Amino acid sequence: MNECLRLRTKDIDFSMSIIVVRQGKGGKDRRTLLPGSLSVRLQKQVEYVKNLHKLDSDNGSGEVYMPNALGKKYPSVAGSPGWQYLFPAQSTSIDPRSGIERRHHVMDSTVQKQLRSAVKAAKMLKVVSCHTFRHSFATRLLEQGYDLRTIQELLGHSDIRTTEIYTHVASGGGLGVRSPIDM
Repeated sequence: MNECLRLRTKDIDFSMSIIVVRQGKGGKDRRTLLPGSLSVRLQKQVEYVKNLHKLDSDNGSGEVYMPNALGKKYPSVAGSPGWQYLFPAQSTSIDPRSGIERRHHVMDSTVQKQLRSAVKAAKMLKVVSCHTFRHSFATRLLEQGYDLRTIQELLGHSDIRTTEIYTHVASGGGLGVRSPIDM
């Protein structure tokens, strides 16, 4: 989930339908899919972030935290629209690392709380966490016939054995066999 919360507006490439996940699993960058069904909503989100950034900049707090040494190498980009978090916090706060007032990304506990409320409202019986979406993504790709290597890349697994776990949970009944009655 933190990979999603740390996305910056520049990480969404609408023309190529990809999302760039920076410093994801294993500290590596990777590209994953941008679902077409989310494109319009994410474009509206980017527009919202641009407007929010303009307000923050006008109030003197338009900079965001820059990862690693990028803040020192490129001091002006912290205030650029492309580096703003795609899912910003509701308010600015004082960054304890620098003492500068900034807008951080929404907290993971906020997302988890919203998910729990949605699961409860839907009266779901299964246990659902944010990580469930990652498992569902991989399992559905596997069920659609995509190869393990492609799924490994999209998930950012360094070891194919980690991805192979999904072969055991893909639907299709026991041992991946479908009952002839269902055919």
